[in-house]
Amino acid sequence: MSSDLQDRVVLVTGGGSGIGRGIARVLADHGAVVVVTDLKLDGARAVVAEIDSGGRRSMALHHDVTSWSSCHDVARRACERFGRIDVLVNNAGVSKSVPFHLLDEAEWDRVNDVNAKGVFMMTHAVVEPMMERRSGKIVNISSMVGRDAIPLFVHYCASKFAVVGMTQALAKELAPYNINVNAVCPGVLRTPLWEPLLDQLSATKHITREEAFAEFVAGIPLGRPQDPEDIGEAVAFLASDRARQVTGVSFHVSGGQVMN
Repeated sequence: MSSDLQDRVVLVTGGGSGIGRGIARVLADHGAVVVVTDLKLDGARAVVAEIDSGGRRSMALHHDVTSWSSCHDVARRACERFGRIDVLVNNAGVSKSVPFHLLDEAEWDRVNDVNAKGVFMMTHAVVEPMMERRSGKIVNISSMVGRDAIPLFVHYCASKFAVVGMTQALAKELAPYNINVNAVCPGVLRTPLWEPLLDQLSATKHITREEAFAEFVAGIPLGRPQDPEDIGEAVAFLASDRARQVTGVSFHVSGGQVMN
């Protein structure tokens, strides 16, 4: 494995499972020092144990991305431990399939508070030191439905479109400080985030959960789902100096399902 992120300090939100776990592990393999934050501290600690067993340095922190104080606290503690944050990966996210006419304010707020407001607050917590150093990378995890919306996920699509908009605006605003801001848009992955959705779809359509997942996979031109490490490799590229001229992009990792 390359060491193009050697000793870069990277903070990954929602890193205790799913895509976040894959991102954290890949970045560690590329040489990064990884701060894994998660609402479920046990999950973050388990990922850190995996990273540490490979001889890399890491740290687990409890983190609620919907809390201003929690976002600033994890940034402060990471800097106290490692001196700085070179790369922020805004990965934490939630989802649920809800017909629009049944979507209420509480569910709208739940999803948008994590997926969109959480990106704003965590980025706010780390950006000033990056500006002062005139160096930094921010990678936001959006979704293929943040560029090409689907029904029954209006609030989720709205939150992920917001991430793409924030990415583009921040890329322009922070470019004079030599800070690159990009988004990665995953496609179909069998992660814990998908399991409740598969339960819903199997019950609604009277099919098995495996059949429900197969319906999603059938729409992928390459014919196979992605895995968390696929997303991690895209993040590793955008976090590295190899992508020094790349900013404001939405980097699709969806097997060709979305191509714009």
